[in-house]
Amino acid sequence: MNIGFIGLGVMGRPMAEYLLTAGHNLALYRVKAASQALVDKGGKALGSARAVAEASDVIILMLPDTPDVESVLFGAEGVAAGLSAGKLVIDMSSISPVATKDFAARIAALGCDFLDAPVSGGEVGARNAALTIMVGGKQDVFDRTLPLLQLMGKNITLVGGNGDGQTAKVANQIIVGLTIEAVAEALLFAKKAGADPARVREALMGGFAASRVLEVHGERMIKRTFDPGFRIRLHRKDLALAAEAAKALNIALPNAAATQQLMNAAIARGDGDKDHSALIRTLEALAGDDN
Repeated sequence: MNIGFIGLGVMGRPMAEYLLTAGHNLALYRVKAASQALVDKGGKALGSARAVAEASDVIILMLPDTPDVESVLFGAEGVAAGLSAGKLVIDMSSISPVATKDFAARIAALGCDFLDAPVSGGEVGARNAALTIMVGGKQDVFDRTLPLLQLMGKNITLVGGNGDGQTAKVANQIIVGLTIEAVAEALLFAKKAGADPARVREALMGGFAASRVLEVHGERMIKRTFDPGFRIRLHRKDLALAAEAAKALNIALPNAAATQQLMNAAIARGDGDKDHSALIRTLEALAGDDN
């Protein structure tokens, strides 16, 4: 299959590589030094998003934020300009559900299909083709696209229509963000109380507090390994999407808002490009620790 892939960052690179390994023809845009290996393995670097769309039957986006997706889709020399009837756009970025519905309608008006398919699992999930993929779109489009998605993920769910995949991702980010904050508080508490945080984490992993976040991010907090799997500034963006949606729905998300404020503080301290497990550094600073 001829596939276009736009967005070759920490997550996008391994995802694109799995598509190459499966034998698909891959057209790439915005190839940089870090993603040059994809070209060496057979991917073709092209000069615009439009050129990628013209060369591909399926175009996959993996971009940081809503404005990035809009620009790549509808800007000058964007994907939309290179589409022809029957092609499929899959947006695997994490962006606004409201904007996604608009983008899907504009792509549909060109005679093409659209799936929003944001992912969870971070760099580890991308490298192991074990991502959770939350999909919004038509059932028949999902059914025929599933084998492609299965090359990049394992837990793949059609949530509902366009925008519902992004809604599920925002919900996911609320849970993950609040859980990271809770684990950070717990490990800081253990340290300040004089216990060994590593032993406390080990004990908690055998009880009801056990979670994937405690397992992976708790270990990062203890070992101080904050190279990004998922950056704090991107997680803050996702919680901002939650706040925006909450305002439109007239609902309160008080703890999501509080965690977003801690992420604001983390970014102000210079930690925006660290892994979101580095949120513990901000809590430590509030506790008077020199970190």
